[in-house]
Amino acid sequence: MEKKCYIALDFVTTEEAIDFLDLFHDDLPPVKIGMSLFYRGGLGFVEELCQKGYDIFLDLKSHDIPNTVYLGVSQLSQFPIDLLTVHALGGSDMIKAAVSGSKEAPYHPKILAITQLTSTTQEQLTNEQGINESLNDSVSRLAKLAYSAGADGTVSAVDEVPRIKAVTEKNFLCVTPGIRFEGGAHQDQKRVATPAQAFKNGADHLVVGRPIIHSEDPVRSYHQVIKCLEGVDYK
Repeated sequence: MEKKCYIALDFVTTEEAIDFLDLFHDDLPPVKIGMSLFYRGGLGFVEELCQKGYDIFLDLKSHDIPNTVYLGVSQLSQFPIDLLTVHALGGSDMIKAAVSGSKEAPYHPKILAITQLTSTTQEQLTNEQGINESLNDSVSRLAKLAYSAGADGTVSAVDEVPRIKAVTEKNFLCVTPGIRFEGGAHQDQKRVATPAQAFKNGADHLVVGRPIIHSEDPVRSYHQVIKCLEGVDYK
């Protein structure tokens, strides 16, 4: 399987996103479209990038009753999207509905389950979510649930990848955000790692946003990550 680095297009407008992608000229880096840009550009923007040939990770984190998620995933699967996300906390029936929505549509994006956000701390898990288990145990339990329900993988922090692979299988995808270069600011991410650490831990794909899009040379920063895919240890 080809490992990818999806660039998180965390821009306010679609025009900003297109201007950014134009920096890459004929290169078409894989991209992640999150809620903010999707709300701004809608499916029209997704379709535009699909037609241009971009590999797309559409990160909308569906979390609703099973039928609603089924219908939503069915609509999104009318487009050649690589990856879609749902919240594992929605439960096994909801995850199964998402998988069905993908499989029954013209295109079959892989369904990734969100376990615990990389911004979540143990204190939040216990005091705000009311979950009386360790963050690690919560992630492992939710990953195992998602695997059993037919999901293709999870979105998780880098340090969680070995535990997730241990309770699922090596082909269960682990897509890891929270990637920072050595010495880079963490911003609102609590659990971060370098690209080299991510791949050493067994991550299948990376999601990198601010370290690339806010870089003085975004194209060079992107290719630093790609070099890690080729075994060059960039920090």
